[in-house]
Amino acid sequence: MTVKAMSEISATDSGTPARPTLLLVDDEDSILSALKRTLRRETYRVLTANGGRAGLDELARSRVDVIISDQRMPDMSGVDFLRQAKELYPDTVRMVLSGYSDLQSVTDAINEGAIYKFLSKPWDDDMLKAEIEEAFRRKELHDENRRLNQQVRATNAELIHLNVQLQEALEAQRRRAVLGESVLATVQEIVNCLPVPLLGVDPDGLLVFANANATKRFARHPLLGTFVAEALPAAAELMAQEHGETRMSIDGCAYRVSCHAIDSIMLQRGYLLIFIPEETA
Repeated sequence: MTVKAMSEISATDSGTPARPTLLLVDDEDSILSALKRTLRRETYRVLTANGGRAGLDELARSRVDVIISDQRMPDMSGVDFLRQAKELYPDTVRMVLSGYSDLQSVTDAINEGAIYKFLSKPWDDDMLKAEIEEAFRRKELHDENRRLNQQVRATNAELIHLNVQLQEALEAQRRRAVLGESVLATVQEIVNCLPVPLLGVDPDGLLVFANANATKRFARHPLLGTFVAEALPAAAELMAQEHGETRMSIDGCAYRVSCHAIDSIMLQRGYLLIFIPEETA
């Protein structure tokens, strides 16, 4: 992407396009003027500063993307200036423009990352422009990577939050299930302790449940797993009415039998038959 394209997609909070900005730092006004003339037709904004301290002041005032600094300056060398610029504004792309005799003095700064590239004096205009374009592309790539990293971190934070919510929901569901199992076990224990026989019948008429009293009293009749119409025809007739009572004799013992339909909101789930011995009725 070119610097022009960067300018078109960049914007400040007010909506005004934010032009990519280059800062030129040199203690010689003639050099700064020559550089500005060379770059006058470029689309990016060009700022200048006369020396390293002035460069730091300009960085404090303006948003800068790329910095080009001379190495030999009286108040502060280019390397010292760019080291401070890196510490204060690490997202800038920093380059030195100097003679080859100064290359050794900036090598360490290049190796430690304070300086991105060494540009030689005297410069070739076309080559200088190409290097600056490349620096802006590098800055754009860095900014995009940073944006994507921030987006990934935000997404990961949201996923962690959602995972915590899911774990809390699963834990709440587990506690409800444990409570439900506890309640069911308690109900079963209560039902088994009742002093009257109870039989459960599914919607198809199959005997599927017997409490302890029913198992004891009807031990001679293997009722579970049989159809109530075959084992207890009178009870089947009672179930056909879905409620009510009838009398029945099993093994010489008379019972008053009541039928209760067990319904959910939309689906009939079966019947409960309660056998009350006549002698205790």
